[in-house]
Amino acid sequence: MPKSRHSKPTKPAVATEATTRRKRGRPAQDANEGLRRELIEQSARLFREKGYGNTTVRDIAAAAGVHAGSWFYYFKTKQDILQAVIEHGLTVALADIEAIAADSLPPREALRQLVRAHLYTLLAPNQDFIPVMLYEWRSLDTSAQAHIIALKDRYEAIWARVIERLHASGEWAQPTRVDRLLMFGALNWTAQWYQEGAGISIDALADQAVRFILRTPS
Repeated sequence: MPKSRHSKPTKPAVATEATTRRKRGRPAQDANEGLRRELIEQSARLFREKGYGNTTVRDIAAAAGVHAGSWFYYFKTKQDILQAVIEHGLTVALADIEAIAADSLPPREALRQLVRAHLYTLLAPNQDFIPVMLYEWRSLDTSAQAHIIALKDRYEAIWARVIERLHASGEWAQPTRVDRLLMFGALNWTAQWYQEGAGISIDALADQAVRFILRTPS
């Protein structure tokens, strides 16, 4: 549509000092997410290495290369960052096994893929999030715990459906609630003893774990 001769010409967008000014000390918007992720990753590593109770805000800030005061632009308390660490780990792990569940694999192969994904989440380099959850999630307050439990329930529900298919196929004769607890206990305990390059790969460990869980050869 042609412009009216009385209309004012459009001014080019010019960044003024007022529109570009940020609060002192606050990172630029495009750096926000990267620094937040760095804080989460460094916190996960420190919580795993030193324990949540022994890790200070200063420790986290130093590991991420920021001033201690800058830390509070992203998280108000140390508990907030613990919740973010656990939520990040669970969200990524959940996405991985949801993709496996969507593939309609035979039940034994589906279990193998779930076990493999679970072990990679625990044991692969720089995967500190789920080990932190296993040992530190009770440090969260009640409302934060409830949110984490809801994510864990979604995670375990996918396993439950695969276990039901294994039972229906006859490959897992009588899976009980105790069997499931023992299964997760055994898988999660690998975080305490597994060492990369110590004679068995994560893939081979997953294969052995499936044989152990089902008590039958492949």
